[in-house]
Amino acid sequence: MSERLKNFLIYAAKCATGVLVVFFISSFIHYTDIGWCLISVMLVLSADGKDSVSLAFTRIKANVVGVSIGVLFLFIASTNVWILSAALVATLGLCYIFKLDAGIRSALAATIIIMLHQEGKHVWDTALERIIAVLAGCIIALIITFIFHFKTKPALQDLKENQQEA
Repeated sequence: MSERLKNFLIYAAKCATGVLVVFFISSFIHYTDIGWCLISVMLVLSADGKDSVSLAFTRIKANVVGVSIGVLFLFIASTNVWILSAALVATLGLCYIFKLDAGIRSALAATIIIMLHQEGKHVWDTALERIIAVLAGCIIALIITFIFHFKTKPALQDLKENQQEA
């Protein structure tokens, strides 16, 4: 089996596992708005097997940056095109400063997820629900990454090697 096919099959299994875990947990706790959690899981999971654990950690850190910026800008003003644009630029800036380049797309998605809310719902209720969903998705994806990565290479060894290179 080629390395490319092996990575594809592992990634497909990780994605399917992520969906199953999110659906199982949400049915267990009777939570129906699972979209943001699923998006977070998919953004944290990596198709490439060699740096999966370190990339998952980078994307989680980036998600925390995105969530934090989203909340900060919600304190500044209600969401409009200018506030959202400024929040996205701030998210990019912080990811650049913290060297989270590999997680920038995930951070931008987290910022948008937190800042947009449904009509008729209080902005802070929506933001809090989405913060929990995004962070839960990050945790689920990290656990899935560890489980699948331990099958091919010890995840902690991979993480240590990547930290030493940085």
